Amino acid sequence: MPDYLTNGPKKAPLTFACAHGAGAPMDSDWMNMLAAAVAEKGFRVVRFEFPYMAERRETGKKRPPNPQRILEETWRAVIDDLGADKLVIGGKSMGGRMASLVADDAGVRGLICLGYPFHPPGKPEKLRTEHLAALKTPTLICQGERDPFGTKEEVPGYTLSKKIELHWAPDGDHGLKPRKKSGYTEEQNIATAVEAMAHFMGNL
Repeated sequence: MPDYLTNGPKKAPLTFACAHGAGAPMDSDWMNMLAAAVAEKGFRVVRFEFPYMAERRETGKKRPPNPQRILEETWRAVIDDLGADKLVIGGKSMGGRMASLVADDAGVRGLICLGYPFHPPGKPEKLRTEHLAALKTPTLICQGERDPFGTKEEVPGYTLSKKIELHWAPDGDHGLKPRKKSGYTEEQNIATAVEAMAHFMGNL
């Protein structure tokens, strides 16, 4: 089993299992900030790493992500270990996308994606949305308005399941960070995303 980092009360009504994105580990500043903020809302947050990232931690050598099959298998093992009945799964970018591919089969309570990679940057024709049209798991996607992986202009044109709610971070990029001139801050955008997450989980 992967090693876990845990925040929040053990007896929380729901646990959010949160996976990292392709490039940064589970204890990046961004992930630490998010996990602490969600835990403050009374939910338990459990973070883990995919095998390639755990290996990088040991060897110090950067590795590309594992094949999709391995990423999905890691998610299934984490869900089996934590128990699907009180579990919301998701995470940052790739971590959230992989969670979205296993959510329905795993029977988890909900799915939260932070910066969903709807398409690779600059390649809007290469959509990664096919499975999202039929998704049955209640889902929240927190997306920056100018995320190069799917902007506020593009996403409404996609065919998405009625189970998917969208929360837009004003002027946010892929990490929800706005430009200075917008008048918003990264901290504000993360705080409002966490409010949306807490509201979503509270309704489950």
